[in-house]
Amino acid sequence: MKTYELPGTDLRASSVVLGLMRIETLSDEEIRTLVGTARDVGVSVFDHADIYGSDRHACERRFGDAVSFASDRDDVIVQSKVGIREGFYDFSSEHILTTVDESLAALRTDHLDVLLLHRPDTLVEPAEVAAAFDTLHTAGKVRHFGVSNHTPGQIEVLKTEVRQPLIVNQVQLSITHAPLVAAGLAANIAGLEQSVDRDNGLLDHARLNGVTLQAWSPFQKGTSDGVFLGDRENYPELDDALRELASQFGTTPTAIATAWITRHPANIQVVLGTTNPGRVREAAAGSDVVLSREQWYRLLRAAGHTLP
Repeated sequence: MKTYELPGTDLRASSVVLGLMRIETLSDEEIRTLVGTARDVGVSVFDHADIYGSDRHACERRFGDAVSFASDRDDVIVQSKVGIREGFYDFSSEHILTTVDESLAALRTDHLDVLLLHRPDTLVEPAEVAAAFDTLHTAGKVRHFGVSNHTPGQIEVLKTEVRQPLIVNQVQLSITHAPLVAAGLAANIAGLEQSVDRDNGLLDHARLNGVTLQAWSPFQKGTSDGVFLGDRENYPELDDALRELASQFGTTPTAIATAWITRHPANIQVVLGTTNPGRVREAAAGSDVVLSREQWYRLLRAAGHTLP
């Protein structure tokens, strides 16, 4: 498993992250098997959010009930997210502090390694966020901080008050849903949909500022579609390319789709949302696959993106 040193921290993180948003209905033993498989293949980062599950903290509670890192807590990175409420977003100091305490209790741990602000709150008061972060950091409840789905400008606004480095930005990225990289390749071309910059240079901003990107929905076609893996109807050329490269590397299309993300020099982590231990093994195998430039760009073109 490829690992990355998260800039500005003492954390060394696996390039593949296990997301726990779908574990609520699993048994304790199924959760332990899923997490144990992830650990066996080198995954060290476990991703949560207060809103995952049928009610707040439901998936965190299931994780806390089933899994214990008592003997190796320092070997794993547990992160969670805060800020989404029913019908609105909330980065108030009170909500951040209360939610973190609830998450810690649900997860049965005394600290989060990383806390992310979930979707951006346009009513954010950076001083309130800073006060909450200072309280959590001083108390040892949160070691590091970051964001999710934020633009460079929104990050810079937070940084006017927040003293701790914002080390992570979790964003959507897959071969087929790739405005993050595709827009920059087609910059300054009028009339081409791909050339529209939808995130204000987020990828370049992350590389310039030591922000690690975490790619969620790494196998999803678009914003809310199904997966592209095995989709012969909509992505026959991509399916052919994935299968051919999988054969060359002695692995699976899932591994190649993972490798497409981890190949990028920005050291992007891949966040898996699966509850299938086999899929975790397949994706983790992709971390060690190093695609050539020609192979990487072949997949990009096969997914329908333009190289001018």
